[in-house]
Amino acid sequence: MTLTITPAQPQDISQIMPIENAGFSPAEAATEASMAERIRLIADTFLVAREGPEVLGYVVGPAFDQRYLTDELFDKSTPNNPADAYQTVLSLAVSPAHQKEGLGSQLLTALAQVARQQHRQAITLTCLERLVPFYERNGYVNEGVSASAHAGETWYNLVLPLAD
Repeated sequence: MTLTITPAQPQDISQIMPIENAGFSPAEAATEASMAERIRLIADTFLVAREGPEVLGYVVGPAFDQRYLTDELFDKSTPNNPADAYQTVLSLAVSPAHQKEGLGSQLLTALAQVARQQHRQAITLTCLERLVPFYERNGYVNEGVSASAHAGETWYNLVLPLAD
């Protein structure tokens, strides 16, 4: 079976939600309604890794006009604005059965290709301290503690500059 990375489709939600809920605490995880809205509004930057019909993982985030994520991005989705300089990552998750296979890195690479095609300057995300080394291995730069209060956690701002 061959791995493919494609835009999310509405019917993928039933496979996406168990991955989201396995990867994030209840306070951190997106709701099914929020994920369905993201598929509907930003499918071009909601990528899923598939092996045949099975969704193994995904990465999602809207375009944004600021270097660092704000908590409001987690609450309401809006269509991607072609003028926005940044591509965000709100969520990157891989099925527990397929972790440690490089899928997270492959999804980040695929999102970076889309972001370059859309002429974004950089990709920006927040992550927990334990995930900083993973993102640094993927070329992201830790720019310090985020102002985010999402889920009551301490988050770090990571940015991947994109060269045209």
